[in-house]
Amino acid sequence: MSEAVRALRGATTFDVDEAEHVTERVTTLLGEMLSRNGVSHDDLISILFTATDDLTSIFPATAARSLGLGDVPLICARELAIAGGTPSCIRVLAHLTTTLARDELRHVYLEGARSLRDDLPE
Repeated sequence: MSEAVRALRGATTFDVDEAEHVTERVTTLLGEMLSRNGVSHDDLISILFTATDDLTSIFPATAARSLGLGDVPLICARELAIAGGTPSCIRVLAHLTTTLARDELRHVYLEGARSLRDDLPE
């Protein structure tokens, strides 16, 4: 298959709103998203992060920059405050180039975010 632009999803939750803890969760999530899909740094186009209102200690993009992603366009936004939604949650939408077909991408949901997409394989 030829190279195409695709979007890769992921999410994780955090236990405490402390910069070190949130950074660890975000870097683990991004690492899993990239490794499970064979994505290299140069494959990344941009990454969008959303976070629930209870995250105030650090921007998820700051955590991503600690992985050397400072030259990748990164942006953070607020997740909608929907009744019954997953609290303490950071979601990721990464745009990338890949030879994988859309149905071959392995989206990654960790910690309390696993329940968001229990239809996906580990």
